[in-house]
Parts: sequence; C-alpha cells; structure tokens
Amino acid sequence: MEGWPHKIAIAAVLAFGFGGAAQASDWKSTVTRLIAAQHSYPRSAQVRGDEGTARVRISVDAGGKITGVELVEPTASQILNREAMRIPQKIGTVPPPPGGPTKLVIPIVWKLT
Repeated sequence: MEGWPHKIAIAAVLAFGFGGAAQASDWKSTVTRLIAAQHSYPRSAQVRGDEGTARVRISVDAGGKITGVELVEPTASQILNREAMRIPQKIGTVPPPPGGPTKLVIPIVWKLT
C-alpha cells in the first residue's frame, strides 16, 4: 500500500457481547489488524475520485467464524460499499471472541490525498 495516493483508516467499535475489557480490547485490535490487512482502495473508485466512510456490522460466532456482514452506513459510492462488504467475507474466520458470540461495527474510511 506504500505510495498509494490515499490514506486508509480503520477503527473497530465493539457493539456488544464481551467479558473482560482488556480481552475485548485485545480481540478488537486483532480483528482490526486482520481487516486492515485485507483492506484495499478499488482502482475504479480511485479513478472516479470516490471517497467515504462505510460502517459494517460483523457477526462472529463463538468459534470465530464471521456469520454475517451488514452495511449499516453506506458511502455514496457503490464500489466502496461492495468493497466494505467483501473484506470481512474474504477473511471468513477470526480468533474466537472472549465471552462468546458477538457483533462489532467497523468503520472503513477511504480518503484520496
């Protein structure tokens, strides 16, 4: 991603469902890193000058399988919205969440520089 004409920011916000705050924070950081590793800025969106923030809600079962992805706040770009949905689906599985099944909302930001 070095040298790309954009900045990507990803943050994860826990929606519900965890035991200890430290465990939840560590798990959230791990999931955020996994999402960031798959994050990309679609070339067609770059060419069009599309920017925006999409928020996706990810459902994770007790074993860490991503069981659902929902676009809770779309961007104005259908290209970026599709990419936001694709990222968690591509990952498929994350480490099991502490405290059992949970959901988290992840804002994904695409910004051209």
